Amino acid sequence: MESTQEKKNNKLFYTIGEVAEMFNVKVSLIRYWENEFDILKPQRNKKGNRLFTQRDIDNLRMIFILVRERGLTIAGVKKKLQDNRQDTINNIEVVKRLEDVRSKLVGIVNLLKNKQNE
Repeated sequence: MESTQEKKNNKLFYTIGEVAEMFNVKVSLIRYWENEFDILKPQRNKKGNRLFTQRDIDNLRMIFILVRERGLTIAGVKKKLQDNRQDTINNIEVVKRLEDVRSKLVGIVNLLKNKQNE
């Protein structure tokens, strides 16, 4: 049986509300970034609701990291993506992998501590 997280990972489209929740931001910020960055092109259903693909989410993650975690301005992010997009993507992927490794190592350390306390 699939977990909720696995089901989410298998989705083709995400609503703007789901995307905003993933990044813990308001829906209005996602709409703003969509207007500012041409790499964000969510599809729309018949009702006009935005439907984001995994590629859109990956692009949003890149924007989020550059704006929120690295402190770049919108203009700075646009310039960085225009001048050296592939290097930016590669750097963010490396950071994401390192964060995943760190998370797993912390989990292992916690398991070892729990075993020692038993």
